[in-house]
Amino acid sequence: MLPFSAEEELTAEQKSAFSKKTNLIVSLLLVLLILLVSLPVLLVLIVSVSSEQSVVNNGYSFFPDSFSLDAWRYLAHSGMYLARAVFNSFLITAVGTTLGLLIMCPISYALSRKNFRYRNGIMIFLIIPMLFSGGLVSTYMVNTQILHLQNTYLALILPGLCSTWYIMILRNYFQTAVPEAMIEAAMVDGGRQLQIFWRIVLPVSRPVTMTVALFQIFAYWNSWYPSLLYLDSNHTELFPLQYVLVNMQRSIDTLANDAQYISGMQVYTPPAVTVRMVLVVMAILPILIIFPFFHRFLKNGMTIGAVKG
Repeated sequence: MLPFSAEEELTAEQKSAFSKKTNLIVSLLLVLLILLVSLPVLLVLIVSVSSEQSVVNNGYSFFPDSFSLDAWRYLAHSGMYLARAVFNSFLITAVGTTLGLLIMCPISYALSRKNFRYRNGIMIFLIIPMLFSGGLVSTYMVNTQILHLQNTYLALILPGLCSTWYIMILRNYFQTAVPEAMIEAAMVDGGRQLQIFWRIVLPVSRPVTMTVALFQIFAYWNSWYPSLLYLDSNHTELFPLQYVLVNMQRSIDTLANDAQYISGMQVYTPPAVTVRMVLVVMAILPILIIFPFFHRFLKNGMTIGAVKG
């Protein structure tokens, strides 16, 4: 006697064929979605190497009348000033993300333990500033008059170092995804809480830590407002990339606006539109480069974090 009837076998083949067709349709839809998401990035790249006159005549186009590297040459004149800004952004992003994880992960783990006596009080203490901000003026006064952070790297790192929202994400993951039996077994074997956290909890929780790290990287890399508050024009060596790009855009817009009021003089007008696209490329290119590496870490973290039954 056959293990299943001909009707059941046909049904299985039909299900398999339906599954293949479904996978093909879903794959095509995902490819189409990827192309749609990639089109704006491609347009920015094309406009950045287009001639200014072509953009003025035809607007943003995938097929410009002529190409030019004038915008890139104009930005290259900044030389070491721009290179220093790139270095500052990488330094601030790396230090801020690392210190943020070192602070938020232990706090989240402590708050996730039911036998931690003060976890409710500390959680309320963390949530109140998230709901009721102290205000920009008071924050500025504390950072400048009490902590004296103006014109230092710490002024660009400390304000975004710790986030209650990220702590809640980490805490919830530690509570739900880390098996309590694993921690209890480690305690039975004589492991201390700090050892359990570093050697067991963090490796299992790599997906959420990498996700929070990626959010922190985005926040620090795109941040320029703290530079406006805490850095003055005499400390240009501390300017991060985003703040430098904002200042460049303001300078270009000022030159372009002033040129129309000057007559009878030969005034150099920078390619304002194409330079703006070059600035966008410089801002997003490092993120586009680093994201695939974090995606790989996230995928590996899912595998490492699997718990055998």
